[in-house]
Amino acid sequence: MKPARVFGVFLSGALLILATSVPRLVEGEGPTEAPTTALDARVDDLHNGFGLKGTPIDKCAEDPVPNRSFEDNKFIFNELETLQDGLGPLYNDVGCGSCHQSPIAGGISQSKELRAGHLNGGNFVNPPGGQSLIQLRAIAAAIQERLDNAPLENIRTLRTSLNTIGDGFVEAIDNSTFTVIQLTQPLGFQGTIINVPVVEAGGASRIGRFGWKDQHASLQSFSGDAYLNEMGITNPFDGNGGTQENNSLGQSVAGFDNVADPEDDGDDVEAFANFMRATRAPGRGPITAAVQRGELFFTTVQCSVCHTPTITTAPAGTIINGGEFTVPPELGNKIIHPFSDFMLHDIGTGDGIVQNGGPATRNMVRTPPLWGVRTRPEMMHDGLSLTFNEAIQRHAGTGGTASRTLFNALLASQKDDLIAFLKSL
Repeated sequence: MKPARVFGVFLSGALLILATSVPRLVEGEGPTEAPTTALDARVDDLHNGFGLKGTPIDKCAEDPVPNRSFEDNKFIFNELETLQDGLGPLYNDVGCGSCHQSPIAGGISQSKELRAGHLNGGNFVNPPGGQSLIQLRAIAAAIQERLDNAPLENIRTLRTSLNTIGDGFVEAIDNSTFTVIQLTQPLGFQGTIINVPVVEAGGASRIGRFGWKDQHASLQSFSGDAYLNEMGITNPFDGNGGTQENNSLGQSVAGFDNVADPEDDGDDVEAFANFMRATRAPGRGPITAAVQRGELFFTTVQCSVCHTPTITTAPAGTIINGGEFTVPPELGNKIIHPFSDFMLHDIGTGDGIVQNGGPATRNMVRTPPLWGVRTRPEMMHDGLSLTFNEAIQRHAGTGGTASRTLFNALLASQKDDLIAFLKSL
């Protein structure tokens, strides 16, 4: 197919995506733009209005109270766990804010986690202990996890910590919206949707949207899992009912655990979730003429098919998460610009790990939202791409190759404009 014809076919597909994803306004009851944050630690603009904002917590004067206010929950999100809280025995970091801080609470960081496994007859198998996550820290040298001690695990990958700011709006996207987006994607670009259990709803399923493998559908499930697996704090929403510590590649760590399970009663997990729900969406940087031209090229080369520019959340009052959460007015019927379809794709950079999605997802990863990407100097799932051009050149697979080829066919000035657009997100 000649280049001009390729551009025409792909542009028509992109226009179809834009037509279906941009909300249709109804007089008097149309959706409104979600409020945004400047992503600037000097500016107090993170709270989106969901729940009481409160005042900053001074622990010397008063302890935070989970779910009393946004400021309480932000303090708890940033709080550092200790041995007395139940930290570890295996863990990756000492607090949510340690992995989600740049440039403000809830943002990205340079932290990475390690996952591993191996194949047996073509099937992915977790390391001894039953999970792919290899904790990089321990409270004692004797139980440190090392892949030297698991020689079969020759599938290894790093995963970056992503931004959580604005994730309340992502949680509030209706399942049907993902189906509509998927149906409008051209062949070769169609994402994979998986349904995953919502822990707080007794395992009721919902379309996954959080994590590099879409392994979570609710912020409470996501938080409970992270509290256990990233900090080692057992809790009612960790997938084990708060009764089971992480092990060291299959070896018990009971002798190193002095805090009774569950180590958190669930209040902190809810505080983490409600903090994220109460954050504004990441805002844009300056919109120059080059940025405006670059956005057109972003669509032309078909990046916008997977990195969906515009989505509208479910109406306020919609019951989600298996009946455990009702979309509030601050999150409902809001127009967001995440530049993601939140689906799984194989673009040739798959990490080889299987989680909730089954064997077919082994080489797939979730489309990372590009809102706030200007704060992320380490890109792709493993953080190994350090420039936008490097990240684009790693795109392969059917859809990824097509977009990369079209990008490489642009004039140098057009490429510069497209990257200027990315730097504005």
